[in-house]
Amino acid sequence: MKAQRLGWGGQEREGHEQVERRTIGAAALAVGAVGLGCMPMSWAYSASQQRGDESLRAVHRALDLGSTLLDTADMYGPFTNELLVGRVLKERRADAFVSTKAGLLVGEQHIVANGRPGYVKRACDASLRRLQTDVIDLYQLHRADPEVPVEETWGAMAELVQAGKVRALGLCAVGARAGRRPGTRLHDTTIRQLERVQQVFPVSAVEAELSVWSPEALEALLPWCEARGVGFLAAMPLGNGFLTGTLTPGEGFESDDMRARHPRFTAEMMAANQPIVAGLRRVAARHGDEVTPAQVALAWVLAQGRHVVPVPGSKRERWVTENTGAAALRLTAEDLAEVAQLPAAQGSWD
Repeated sequence: MKAQRLGWGGQEREGHEQVERRTIGAAALAVGAVGLGCMPMSWAYSASQQRGDESLRAVHRALDLGSTLLDTADMYGPFTNELLVGRVLKERRADAFVSTKAGLLVGEQHIVANGRPGYVKRACDASLRRLQTDVIDLYQLHRADPEVPVEETWGAMAELVQAGKVRALGLCAVGARAGRRPGTRLHDTTIRQLERVQQVFPVSAVEAELSVWSPEALEALLPWCEARGVGFLAAMPLGNGFLTGTLTPGEGFESDDMRARHPRFTAEMMAANQPIVAGLRRVAARHGDEVTPAQVALAWVLAQGRHVVPVPGSKRERWVTENTGAAALRLTAEDLAEVAQLPAAQGSWD
């Protein structure tokens, strides 16, 4: 993969070029084409692999490379992820585009939604303190509260924009596959919510899973966003690490790692889905020895539309550098056709 190696102001920088910019929503909020999901630094993955100083270096590296979108949430930790990101923002707020989320409360053994307007406003103030900033660029509703009309929650979030505490609003997709009714599409519930909140205040971005092995958003959700100028943040674009080709079937995961309970990460299913990784390797090989399956997977997401920004999670400088480099990889029509012909992933994702 050939890429110019330019930094801010056109100055040479070691490593990859500053990534291309993409815009989110009608407000044309500019971000680097590849974002950084901060969740793995303090939540959902093996706690023994979480190292604060290393994670801080990863965030700084992302900003150095122009990967400006930092995606976090108050529930990650809970709270510790925002605190970590805040340590970077204290020094480099002007370099970053901050996305955080509210609406979920973490208990000892459960997670519950809270969309009450008063709670959402208090949660925003708390996030601002932890993030050490006076404004959140993108404030997302993590989940709608079934006990509160989503219009009420969204109205409270709109008031935060009017108060100058938030610049734009986003909605995270409802991802439950197992609970949907026969004959309905995965994202039908999310689209209904979007239609409702759009009547209250503009939606600038939707965050939902999209990857080579989980392409369901292409069916209806992505077209909905494109038709309305809404940005699309592609969560889990590397399939929780599977599409990087660095995981070994049967190696297992620590008990606190969410993949230890995911059906697609059993030894049997990981082995069955290896042809997907093999296909990504074949495409990568056509672009040079330094191109990786992960970069092909991210480039595929980027190729789905100019309003799409993949947000791969990472906690290591090495992976941040590799992921950001995907923005310079242009897949050919042949590449995209080969990826389209890869076998569908086996195993439930619920």
